[in-house]
Amino acid sequence: MGENIYLFMIIALAVLAITDLVVGVSNDAVNFLNSAIGSKAISFRTIMIVASVGIAFGAISSSGMMEVARKGIFNPSEFVFSEIMIIFMAVMITDILLLDFFNTLGMPTSTTVSIVFELLGAAVAISVVKIFDNGDSLSQLGSYINTDKATEIILGILLSVVVAFSIGAAVQFISRLFISFKFEQKPKWVGAIFGGFAITSIIYFIIVKGLKSASLFSPAVMEYVNDNPELFLLLNFVIWSGLSLLATSLFKLNIYVIIIVMGTFALAMAFAGNDLVNFIGVPLAALASYQAWSQSAIAPNEFTMEGLATAVQTPTYLLLFSGVVMVITLWFSSKAKNVVKTSVDLSRQDEGDERFQPNFLSRQIVRFSIKASENLAELIPDSWSKRIDRQFEKPYIYVPKSRVQDMPAFDFVRAAVNLMVASVLISLATSMKLPLSTTYVTFMVAMGSSLADRAWGPESAVYRVAGVLNVIGGWFFTAMSAFTAAAIIAYIIHLGGIWSISILLIVAFMLIGKNYLSHSKKLKESKLEERLEKAESNSIIGVIEESSANISLAIKRANKIYTQSIDGLAKHDIDTLKKSKKGIAKLDKEVEELRDNIFYFIKNLDESSVGTSNFYITILSYLQDMTQSLEYIAKAGYKHVHNNHKKLRFNQIKDLKETDGYIDELFSEIKTIFETKDFLKLTDLIVTKRELFHKLDLKIQKQVERTRTDESSPKNTALYFSLLLETKDLLVATMNLLETYDEHANVKV
Repeated sequence: MGENIYLFMIIALAVLAITDLVVGVSNDAVNFLNSAIGSKAISFRTIMIVASVGIAFGAISSSGMMEVARKGIFNPSEFVFSEIMIIFMAVMITDILLLDFFNTLGMPTSTTVSIVFELLGAAVAISVVKIFDNGDSLSQLGSYINTDKATEIILGILLSVVVAFSIGAAVQFISRLFISFKFEQKPKWVGAIFGGFAITSIIYFIIVKGLKSASLFSPAVMEYVNDNPELFLLLNFVIWSGLSLLATSLFKLNIYVIIIVMGTFALAMAFAGNDLVNFIGVPLAALASYQAWSQSAIAPNEFTMEGLATAVQTPTYLLLFSGVVMVITLWFSSKAKNVVKTSVDLSRQDEGDERFQPNFLSRQIVRFSIKASENLAELIPDSWSKRIDRQFEKPYIYVPKSRVQDMPAFDFVRAAVNLMVASVLISLATSMKLPLSTTYVTFMVAMGSSLADRAWGPESAVYRVAGVLNVIGGWFFTAMSAFTAAAIIAYIIHLGGIWSISILLIVAFMLIGKNYLSHSKKLKESKLEERLEKAESNSIIGVIEESSANISLAIKRANKIYTQSIDGLAKHDIDTLKKSKKGIAKLDKEVEELRDNIFYFIKNLDESSVGTSNFYITILSYLQDMTQSLEYIAKAGYKHVHNNHKKLRFNQIKDLKETDGYIDELFSEIKTIFETKDFLKLTDLIVTKRELFHKLDLKIQKQVERTRTDESSPKNTALYFSLLLETKDLLVATMNLLETYDEHANVKV
């Protein structure tokens, strides 16, 4: 490699560092936004301001240099400058691709784990190359790699997942047992003691984790805190309990809101102060290496890197710039909001739209847990069980399912517990110098507290467990893919030099750009797309008004799906048939959501309007019959073309296109009637039912005659009959729907 390549690599690493900051904040925002957003204790704007101040404060007070990037995973003295630069470049390219991939999926992952395993993978790849070049055996790998540290980190990951979940569940259970869901009705001293515990934990967390390397406190103060943690915690508990009582009694402040604000600030500050180095630590280590080499006048493949073992303070202006990038990203990143949404939805107290589908493992875990809880319940006296159940009784407030997503996902107590427990666990691990991922801890504490709070009931447990398993599986996938991808990229750079780097950078930014455009497109589509709305009226007139818009939209989409299916089959076009399959799958899902809302709909009815439920249920039943017929038609056509069967004959295509014309004319009229709510015209449409069925029967008869004379394809014949018969079923469901509306709407009109 020419010497100019290293200057190019430094510039590239600077660009990658900024990009990594953006994708990193999008991922790690879940760590400090989850509790505040989920509880809605304060406005979203206030949450963002508090988090932004915490990030800025943490970035400025950050130590800035991640030692693991310099010497934690590999022994720098065993490598020369040219090899170190390959390792660092491979790590950064892999990191931005991996984090962006998880952000696009909306899955929280660990930036700490990703950077560690990327360093490990790249270092192993270059070490193996060196070993083979030197003619040594792979047993020498231990001299290049810090295997003890790598093992410690892996064990730390496994341990943190279990410990965080268990302690989060235990603390939430105890807190709810004493405070209950009616925490606002409890005596002031109860909230004051809880506030004392929580604020003490958060303050200790700020000092030990957030400011451990800052110069804001004198060495004497930090030494005292480290030498006398028990006394420091006791004094803080007494002071903060007293102040909490004063704040709630005299100033009428909500102590739980204060805890949530402080906790959000503390976690945001700690994130910027410590996790910042996950994004800029590697480029800064590369810059330090480049500066040392450029002053040495030694060839890059001969200059050894013992200098990386020494600590270097990062310039304040770089930390400040990094903090500004992080704050801007926090405000404008839609992916950050997407990652936070995953965590909030999985810990939601009430039912909502479940994002994850149950799987075999989640079903088995829930089934086992139910049996275990039943066995445990038998060991607890009935009087105790009743007392415990009373503390977990949540005051019932009717909320339509369509508005559940706008309500707080959980209350102030759980949000405060999440922040308090996460703060304590991260503080303890930091003071004991144990490797820990803040993402893993905060997420698993939130999951544990939601389980203890009985948020995972029989209606939602299987979905929530599946979601947690997906996220945890993603964490281990992070480690494996980070190691593998970094190793491969490092080897490619070793072989191809500047050309490999250039191509990899182009590919990386193209993929990020593609993901960004795809994500933006999905956001726009989700805002513009028309969806079937859940009924919330409590009278039959109101339901007719509300559901008429649904019927109009469902008919419009059904017409499009039917036409796409016939056109795709006529042209033997697999892409058009795919669109029809996707369209009916989406429509079917929305109809299923309406059926799931029946419980909430009936709950909302007045006593005088209970009969309305029968009308609404009947409508949904016919809508579901329509979607099932359309689903069969779409799938049958797709399967036929996908399996490369013979094209339909000209006469068959002609008949199907004519049938599509009948359907299009009928559905267009229905759409207009329901848009204008001119239900008196329904009678004229219903009269055409017999005529439409007669036309379909004639086409079936014609195909029977063709089959007896000149038809040679059994597959074509079977498909043709299936499509016409299913079209008849579609018309039956449609006419039944119209008759139901004609019966009820015109009476009311």
